[in-house]
Amino acid sequence: MKADDFGRSLPRGLGVNLLVTDMAAMEAFCRDVLGARIIYADEDFAAIELLGSVFMLHADHSYLDNPMTGVIFGVDTRGAGIELRLYGADPDSIEKKAAALGHVVLAGAIDKPHGLRECHIVGPDGYVFVPSVPL
Repeated sequence: MKADDFGRSLPRGLGVNLLVTDMAAMEAFCRDVLGARIIYADEDFAAIELLGSVFMLHADHSYLDNPMTGVIFGVDTRGAGIELRLYGADPDSIEKKAAALGHVVLAGAIDKPHGLRECHIVGPDGYVFVPSVPL
């Protein structure tokens, strides 16, 4: 699908775009740890489907003329203070996959008082993913 056709195909609602230093590493994390489907990927861009939502990845070098370039310049940990919550994703399974593949498990799967079982996984570039299921 051409880029402009893809852009027009996106539904109304919140969109997430992660700027990444290593496209292959983030694609592998999304696919192998989170269980996402890679809709499209090249060295600059990827469209990812996860739990019925679509989000995007852009390589830093593809954003050179974008206002976000100044925001990410020199930043080691991206998304500081943001949790990418994955409602309906099995935290126990994802925690095991993440640990087996050498990713940081910031907090292991646990039942929380707010009615969810969740864990916190640090993915490439320091993005924190929180898979959770209702208790």
